[in-house]
Amino acid sequence: MSNIHSLARNAFGRLVLVDAQGLTHENVSAVRAHPLSAPDEGISIVGTDGHEIAWIDRITDLPEAQRALLGEELAHREMTPAVLKLLSVSTFSTPSQWTVETDRGPTSFILKSEEDIRRIGDGRLLIQSSHGLHFLVPDRFGLDRHSRKLLERFL
Repeated sequence: MSNIHSLARNAFGRLVLVDAQGLTHENVSAVRAHPLSAPDEGISIVGTDGHEIAWIDRITDLPEAQRALLGEELAHREMTPAVLKLLSVSTFSTPSQWTVETDRGPTSFILKSEEDIRRIGDGRLLIQSSHGLHFLVPDRFGLDRHSRKLLERFL
């Protein structure tokens, strides 16, 4: 369990944590210990000096309001777009250009080789573009039929 008494935003939209001892910590940040393999486990709340103030074993242990606030903060902080749909691939051999719909809008990238698609458990995939950007497929089995068919050609 965490040592968080309360978590809120101040007037500037920054996170403020009050710990179990009643100390107020302004401008804290949330950082996942394992953002891809266990996104809901092991979350550190760090101060402006980078030192850990609080540890959360599981985000589900928090009250709903704190869980929602922390979820917003983590989503804002993380830069891995989630692939929602594969629209097209230029060829079924690599390198190939992929056009996808992500949670941040449509984009295209080059897949250099099949090895740039990593399975990370529970049907999730991490795809690295030729520029080193990572794209997360949160559930390859939950994709639409067309997307699954395109993806299977590379797995």
